Amino acid sequence: MTDAFVFDRAQVRRQRDRAAARLPEHDFLLREVADRLGDRLLDMTHRFPLALDLGCHGGEMAEALAGRGGIERLVQCDLSPVLAARAGRSGAPALAADEEALPFAPASFDLVVSNLSLHWVNDLPGALLQIRHALKEDGLFIGAMLGGETLWELRQCLMEAELEEQGGAGPRISPFADLRDLGGLLQRAGFSLPVVDSDTLTVTYSDVMRLFADLRGMGEGNAVATRRKSFTRRATLFRAMALYEERFKTAEGRLPATFQVLTMTAWRPHVSQQQPLAPGAGRISLGDALNHPGSSCAFPPP
Repeated sequence: MTDAFVFDRAQVRRQRDRAAARLPEHDFLLREVADRLGDRLLDMTHRFPLALDLGCHGGEMAEALAGRGGIERLVQCDLSPVLAARAGRSGAPALAADEEALPFAPASFDLVVSNLSLHWVNDLPGALLQIRHALKEDGLFIGAMLGGETLWELRQCLMEAELEEQGGAGPRISPFADLRDLGGLLQRAGFSLPVVDSDTLTVTYSDVMRLFADLRGMGEGNAVATRRKSFTRRATLFRAMALYEERFKTAEGRLPATFQVLTMTAWRPHVSQQQPLAPGAGRISLGDALNHPGSSCAFPPP
């Protein structure tokens, strides 16, 4: 991930603005991931009185966080002012704010949660750095974003259809972060105890057009800066749909769509947190451990 101009942020905002009115008809993925993020607070002894929902969409995260984590006040923000206004109906304050230029003072929040929004950010390292600055010491960041395996079926079919029908393929599906990169980005941003994991959610559809409708309905249409500005040719679209059905239709007549969700968990550093031992500080050598009567290994020790 770099700070290159990959996404048209104005287009991201427009798509979210348009999606706001009918978002509840298409927000199943937002709600599912919001519930999973909220569940991560259940086993924590920490309390987070003041929390920020970064990229709040329609307020799904606010509902998932209710009664969890000792949250007393939640601030919501979204790139789209229309979505922010919708989220504000829940009673939690909401404002329009850009993840690439956060308007919050340093050390403001005990918790920052971001649900399926950061994959539209051009400068992800910079956004993570701003999130860390917005957290208080020992504050927690939990963020979910779409990963590189998302919509691989659709990506494959659209690319092949464009090659066949138009002699070349344009960027139809947004580039996504890689699981291996995120841990390093969190460390570069100054977080401690970073953990990144991946979940794969598979949704099935009766036809490809319903998948397109859900993507538009969530504001997840193509916003790559170098995208083709013209409409997809009918021949290309029909060929992509035919390829999707030929290759992926299940025995039940359904079409699967994969969403890879990458979840980041990390803390703003504090002296009370567990610290890794310095190199050479261990009291027992590896050789002694392997030769201990109570130990076992799949190969003989040297």
